[in-house]
Amino acid sequence: MIRFCTHCTISTMRPRITFDAEGVCSACRFAEAKAATDWTRRENELKRLCDYHRSNNGSFDVVVPVSGGKDGGFVAHQLKTVYGMHPLCASFAPLLPTEIGQKNLSAFITSGFDVIQAHPNQKSARKLARLAFEHMGDPFQPFIYGQTNFPLRIAAQERIGLIFYGEDGEAEYGGAVKIARPSRAPEEHDTQYFSGKSPEFWEAYGVSAKELEIFQGPQSPAVKPQIHFFGYYKKWDPQENFYYCSEHTGFQPNPERTEGTYSKYASLDDRLDGLHYYLAYIKYGIGRATSDSAHEIRDLKITRDEGVSLVHKFDGEFPTRHYEEACEYMGISTIEATRIIDNWRSPEVWDGYELRATVWGP
Repeated sequence: MIRFCTHCTISTMRPRITFDAEGVCSACRFAEAKAATDWTRRENELKRLCDYHRSNNGSFDVVVPVSGGKDGGFVAHQLKTVYGMHPLCASFAPLLPTEIGQKNLSAFITSGFDVIQAHPNQKSARKLARLAFEHMGDPFQPFIYGQTNFPLRIAAQERIGLIFYGEDGEAEYGGAVKIARPSRAPEEHDTQYFSGKSPEFWEAYGVSAKELEIFQGPQSPAVKPQIHFFGYYKKWDPQENFYYCSEHTGFQPNPERTEGTYSKYASLDDRLDGLHYYLAYIKYGIGRATSDSAHEIRDLKITRDEGVSLVHKFDGEFPTRHYEEACEYMGISTIEATRIIDNWRSPEVWDGYELRATVWGP
């Protein structure tokens, strides 16, 4: 039976989330723990970490994954201007880049940052997107895999011993991690990204090992970097990151709200994004408005009642704006794509085309 958190809008269908005896999800409990955190002590830990890794000659000493968005921009700018680090930023190009995403990345570079960007072979990327759509219910997975691994590759290539990601999503959003942690092992993402699909799985469908290489991490690197989460050391607030980067890195929101939600400033870079979030709604009954509202409830930006209203209004909105482009990119018709989407409807979530349970009630 599907249950909803009594504090936010998330349900028990979210992968790896847990609920306690009071009906509160692990992400909300994590947010409560954050509110009681001694951030001065955490920042002192950050200063010591930076002091240890900071170069004396101005050479790059930390890799920061960026897209031009608010989160990576916040981390990179803080590390450079507040903590005296010399970041080399790593960006994995969106599969179907948006105009606003490209503008934001250009503005970020113009604001004073060095960025190396990977552009995967588009024939391979299209093939992987199509296969991920069919076999994982998410054409966005190749980008997630590349975005996760490319910073590791750059750190190894440049012999940089520190990587800083933004938030620890497995803790912030209610995944397998239940308590705050400063870092994670490079190998850990294999269980959480690309659903642990091995290279052999993709090779069986005609994707060569060479084609997969750019999406994977370095093999037996001479330098194994430490991977840290900035959100462990500094209180993580996506909305505040938006305000910060609007002022410091030239970040601009979308002129119109994103389909499936009410916000304009998150996940703006790829035209496959809308289909990615819609498929989460199809598979788990958790759309983009649910994810956004749950996070904003935990950050005390909105009330639960306001969040429920927003979910009711926007969750599950079909991503019409870029749907045909996404299908063309994957080399399939819209009819075939719709059939694949419907195949991912979970009977636990859906009774035909009706949700079995909603956060707003019957």
